[in-house]
Amino acid sequence: MTVRWISNVRLPQASACRHGSERRWRLGIDQSGRIVKVLPLDAGSHAAGDNWHGDWISPTGVDLQINGGLGLAFPELESSDLPRLLELLELLWADGVEAICPTLVTCAVSPLRQALAVLQQARLQHRTGRCQLLGAHLEGPFLAAARRGAHPAAHLAAPSPGALQERISGHEQEIALVTLAPELEGADAVIAALRQRGIVVSLGHSAATEAEATRAFAAGVGMLTHVFNAMPDLHRRAPGPVAAALLRGDVALGLIADGVHVAPSMAVLLQRLAPEQVLLVSDALGPYGLTEGRHRWDERVLLVEDGSCRLEDGTLAGVTLPLLEGVTRLARWSGEPGRAIAAATLVPRRVLGERRTLPQLLLGRPLSESLRWHLGADGALGWRRASEAAP
Repeated sequence: MTVRWISNVRLPQASACRHGSERRWRLGIDQSGRIVKVLPLDAGSHAAGDNWHGDWISPTGVDLQINGGLGLAFPELESSDLPRLLELLELLWADGVEAICPTLVTCAVSPLRQALAVLQQARLQHRTGRCQLLGAHLEGPFLAAARRGAHPAAHLAAPSPGALQERISGHEQEIALVTLAPELEGADAVIAALRQRGIVVSLGHSAATEAEATRAFAAGVGMLTHVFNAMPDLHRRAPGPVAAALLRGDVALGLIADGVHVAPSMAVLLQRLAPEQVLLVSDALGPYGLTEGRHRWDERVLLVEDGSCRLEDGTLAGVTLPLLEGVTRLARWSGEPGRAIAAATLVPRRVLGERRTLPQLLLGRPLSESLRWHLGADGALGWRRASEAAP
């Protein structure tokens, strides 16, 4: 077998260990463009082949929280939206995202079930060049009213196994993630039912105290949805769910790295405290891929400016920024590009159960389905398909 070599490559990692982040690797590429060897280099050795000068290689991004795009809101999907949904999946692929958990915010039962059926149709039409639809992320309706944010109060529901089944019956295998407020009465039974089905449960839109969050994590809640937002803040006398997650050490922390939902310094602090727990999400809404200005969102109006989406009353609702834009921003704030890359490409896969190491993930992967990350002279991190020639 003829193999060409790429040398002097870095692999991103979420670990707190800095030594491993500077290690260099060489990649063997077969004639079909697939990675067939991932070998460490001895210190100081560059070996033969195409020298990447320390650029990083990673799988493409995985977004666990994205609400729509190209004018589509996932909870409002109808069968007639299928062509535009497929177009959105092609846009996401072009934006470096390999797979998403389409997020369905709180809505009535009938449109929720209809949206799940349309997503099922779209999954059957997956092909190369389109982002893959993973199981859906149900963000609601079992949320705390006081922390509902932009979720419509009329469709919030008290958690119960019956209310859960009413919404997902027949689609149980198509749900990957559910965000709920674990302190609500009845939430324990819903958490148990979800975990029994292998569905990830995330704390979000919640007023949970540190003690309530700790109990929820012990019961199987494994993530915080848009950390710091729609939950009690990290306060010295009331540490809340963020502190409970940090102390536990195995709870994923979904972070929107736009610089608005969470201040850059807080985002950096969070990743320094828990580098293996932080994962980036876009939280992109329907106007993703469209121009800024006024857009419709159910019966309400979204105002989009500088990539941020707000309701007319000023409530922060989401963003229109691509997932990988969050990587470049976090890398600029932190000076830790390898960790920022891992937060969008590796950690989300871990949350969904992936246990292979990065070298194992890369083996057999086409270069065209991998990303090359380069740190420019100005310190800005950029990316392109690993199969593309350098500009």
